[in-house]
Amino acid sequence: MATLAEAVELVALLESELTRRRGEIDRHNDYYRGKHPLKFASQEFAKFHGERYRDFSDNWVQIVGDSPIERMAVTGFKAAGELEADKDLWEVWQVNGLDADSQLGFLGSVLSARCFVLVWGDPDDPDMPVVTFEDAGQCIVAYEPGSRRHRRAALKRWQDGNADFATLYLPHEVWKFSRPLARQDKSPQMADVDEAMKLWVPPGEERRRSLWEPRELADEPNPQPNPMGVVPMVELPNKPMLVDEPISDVAGVVAMQDAINLLWAQLFTASDYASFPQRVIMGAERPMIPKLNAAGEIIGKQPVDLDKFQVDRVAWITGKDARIAEWAAANLAMYTGIIEVAVGHLAAQTRTPQHYLIGKMANLAEGALLAAETGLVKRVDEKKLWSGQGLREVARLIALARGEEAKAKAMRAGSVLWADSESRSHAQLADALVKLKDIGFPFQWLALRYGLTPTEVADLVAMREREAEMDPVAAASRMLGQQAPPGEDDEEPPEADEADVAAFAGARP
Repeated sequence: MATLAEAVELVALLESELTRRRGEIDRHNDYYRGKHPLKFASQEFAKFHGERYRDFSDNWVQIVGDSPIERMAVTGFKAAGELEADKDLWEVWQVNGLDADSQLGFLGSVLSARCFVLVWGDPDDPDMPVVTFEDAGQCIVAYEPGSRRHRRAALKRWQDGNADFATLYLPHEVWKFSRPLARQDKSPQMADVDEAMKLWVPPGEERRRSLWEPRELADEPNPQPNPMGVVPMVELPNKPMLVDEPISDVAGVVAMQDAINLLWAQLFTASDYASFPQRVIMGAERPMIPKLNAAGEIIGKQPVDLDKFQVDRVAWITGKDARIAEWAAANLAMYTGIIEVAVGHLAAQTRTPQHYLIGKMANLAEGALLAAETGLVKRVDEKKLWSGQGLREVARLIALARGEEAKAKAMRAGSVLWADSESRSHAQLADALVKLKDIGFPFQWLALRYGLTPTEVADLVAMREREAEMDPVAAASRMLGQQAPPGEDDEEPPEADEADVAAFAGARP
């Protein structure tokens, strides 16, 4: 069991790493929301037009982030050795609202490279654990040296009101801390200096109130025991690496997004200044008019206001060599062509279908559309693979929180059930399922493949059984099937009497 000093030190170390990650997380979240700081190709352009386009963004990051999430839907959990999905685990999933919150968690993983799931028991309902998806900006997990799965500590830190809160999860205990809200206008470096100087406390002087202090809890001890015996927080990485941090899908999009925004700013500027032909007068001096004083006397000359010529559309040109020339309008299509190329590069790099980004649809066959989405489907399948490992561990934690040791052991080799990643028409899917049925695939497997959840499949099977009971032909067939065959001791079937034969013969048409 850790001492208070050891727990405080561990919270400070995990918080420091969490602070380091926070910069990239906030940056990617801002880009997803369309908050893009405009990058300029030259200081002159930034000087004259920076403020004009400060709030403009052509947000492609949101499309890239959303495209795989709409195809990631958990439909159930199945323990090792079981033929059907576990109803109890699915009930916990539904009661905690995770059919919706899981979408938020998967989106957070795509943007921030990871998200987390926390499982903890509910003292008011021991059979219904509390399961929540957590943001990468608030949580962090520490692993055993050399392992990417064995967790030894986890921290959740958040702000509420005028205080910071932190909960430290260890395999056998849980610590809860709080402190007054730190100032938000300090840089991370100065915050580290303050954190280090908190330890410089003269002997006999009370610790400064900015240190983490154990939270005073009236209804539970602090620390409190962890009955599950394992860290109850699981990390869901987006694109994990063997020896490095997982990768956000947005990380590679930011640079091209900046370039697209800059091209739009240059296009708008060109459309304002050079989208119409510009005329120029050569070989003549600028027209002058007399300059009068208050008494109406001529005291000099002043140039004609050229803005008046634009309004009146009349000009006087003098001089024997005066002539009018014209500058052609700018070719704005050049900008749009480059923007389309940039968007195409973005689609190829992120495996996002072109028709998701360009917005143009041709008369393509359904097979061609499925082929165009192959990259996105493979991208979604990869996310299901890595997220599925973490969700399988979440199911094991749920079983541990319910005190079901056998189910927890079985879920270590269990599986997560997902909805189909491909987008097909109902007609095409139904035709494929009928063909699979003809070669012997069972009805329940086909219903799952159709997209129904295990609970819906169980309800559908019960409905089919009730319909069969109400069908007289099916009932007669079942009765005939239930008749016992001749006994093994019977040497030959009993002979029919003459009356039966005559009745059968008379009944024939």
